Amino acid sequence: QSFLAIDAVLIIYRNICDGMVVYPKVIERNLQAELPFMATEEFLMAGVDAGGDRQDLHERIRVHSQDASRVVKEQGLSNDLIERLTGDPAFQNVDLQSALDARKYIGRAPEQVDEFLTNLVEPIRKNYAAALKRRAEDLNV
Repeated sequence: QSFLAIDAVLIIYRNICDGMVVYPKVIERNLQAELPFMATEEFLMAGVDAGGDRQDLHERIRVHSQDASRVVKEQGLSNDLIERLTGDPAFQNVDLQSALDARKYIGRAPEQVDEFLTNLVEPIRKNYAAALKRRAEDLNV
């Protein structure tokens, strides 16, 4: 029975994934909304490098982040953390924009995905090519 259950789950999964659409612009918008929060450590390090006090900068970033988060979550407005920090005198000599490159925060993810596809997914797709070409069955409950 467990094999039948797994088979049914995989049929449902395939039916769902067949119509999946990826919207890169939506992904980009969501990334840009969260990226300033992800970059706060970079802001802190850049501020310290520019001569700021670590404790003071940390507190300022914390307060500005919480305020920006509140605006996003409670009012549905855009993330204004960068504007808040830019307006803060403690960050006047800090290049905040350089920390907003999303590629700084992905680590080895691209290489790991490539390795996963090459070493695990492609051999499975090759071994089961005929089964993958078959039309997906509908699950009738």
